[in-house]
Amino acid sequence: MTEPATTTLAGSAAIVATATTTALLPGVDGNALTGAIAGGALFVTMSRDLPLIKRAIYLLISVVVGYLAAPELMQRFGLVSSGVAAFLAASIAITVATQLIDRIRSLSDLSTLFTKRGA
Repeated sequence: MTEPATTTLAGSAAIVATATTTALLPGVDGNALTGAIAGGALFVTMSRDLPLIKRAIYLLISVVVGYLAAPELMQRFGLVSSGVAAFLAASIAITVATQLIDRIRSLSDLSTLFTKRGA
């Protein structure tokens, strides 16, 4: 059985290699991609209580949302660096999404939201 540090190092190396290769493609903003990966990695490293597969899925979702939302954040808030915008978008998007999912799950009965009260 491999050590957790070895598995983590191998996974990190694969992510860096993929990001580096993807950033070389025409039309891909390398700064935004790096920022999105860093923002997603921040969330994943802070949520150690989740299973590895969930963290990997959250990382992928966070990177995609962060990369796609970076231009919008740059335009709305006047940010100059696409890397910073992607980092903020990636780290905030997955955190907000998981909080919303948890709140929806905690509702005891969704039908009470749509029934007429006092009738």
